[in-house]
Amino acid sequence: MSVRNDVSPDTLGIELTEDGIVVEYKDGRETFYHGVPRKVDGTLRTQPGKLVQVLVTDPTETEGVMTYVNDRDTHDDILEETGVGRVILEPGEEAELFPGVAVRSDGYAVEVEASPEIARGRVFLFEEDAMGERSFEFVEEDESANGNE
Repeated sequence: MSVRNDVSPDTLGIELTEDGIVVEYKDGRETFYHGVPRKVDGTLRTQPGKLVQVLVTDPTETEGVMTYVNDRDTHDDILEETGVGRVILEPGEEAELFPGVAVRSDGYAVEVEASPEIARGRVFLFEEDAMGERSFEFVEEDESANGNE
């Protein structure tokens, strides 16, 4: 397997719909993340071995940045063409993806800690593999108590 590098994300177009989230890549392609994300607050530990993608929107919720965490399959040039970023973490290592959004490597799992208030936008996490996908939205503590579980 070839070495993979960190890649800085570009601003992407975002559309939040009742049925999910549309992300428009820099190359014009789109992807759709199905379903209403489950609301969480604070820190979320993903399932080991899943592809983890973090999306942070701007305050208007029409643009955002997406970063893959520990993705070793996608070539750097593809990420650069699409505008998606990537961060590679060694076990126990931590990185700040965006103000208010930090990620840590915990074995084969990833921990994401986010504060939408500090990020000044909405923060989503998508966790997927060949078997399916799950999505989450980080909210402040009082919102998660009233959110959809």
